[in-house]
Amino acid sequence: MDRGEVVVVTGFGAFREFLVNPSWTAAQGLKSVGLGEWTVYVKELPVSYVKTQQIITEIWKTIKPKLAVHLGVARGSGVIILEQSGKNCHYRDKDVCGFCPESHCCVQGGPDQLDSVIDMRAVARRFQRAGVDVVYSRDAGGYLCDFAYYLSLYHGQRRAALIHVPSGGGPASAHRLVPLLQSIIQTALCQLDSSQTA
Repeated sequence: MDRGEVVVVTGFGAFREFLVNPSWTAAQGLKSVGLGEWTVYVKELPVSYVKTQQIITEIWKTIKPKLAVHLGVARGSGVIILEQSGKNCHYRDKDVCGFCPESHCCVQGGPDQLDSVIDMRAVARRFQRAGVDVVYSRDAGGYLCDFAYYLSLYHGQRRAALIHVPSGGGPASAHRLVPLLQSIIQTALCQLDSSQTA
């Protein structure tokens, strides 16, 4: 297997009212439908700073994917949100274990913010023109999704993406959400290929 052609997709575990997290359900759906020529490797991230840090670091150290796509759930949202940036600091909310990083940061001494090599605004516009409920964002929320995203951007030379999936409503239904995510990720991968050959 050519490790350069692996795409890692993560979703989160149980969290508050989400006994089965929609982001993990979506990740498993993507494993089932695939991403064309790319091998899909899925991993569930516990809503834990310590465990998420261990898993993300290990993914980039051992699997070395072409791209890591992290799925999170946007509570109360009915749209798909494409996140551009991950923040290093301001992590003050406790995780499911009641833990919060003492430094409130992901990486001591790391840049304040990192942006994905994927132009998420361009990806969002493409789907918006097709009438899909997709929005672009530069604020990933300052909790575990943002934390995981920053770590992945840091360890993977910014070859990561964070997509917040809806918590309910029309686009959240698996038969609609998974094909949409499949198309969004394939668009991001094509953009990544183009930038590397340009």
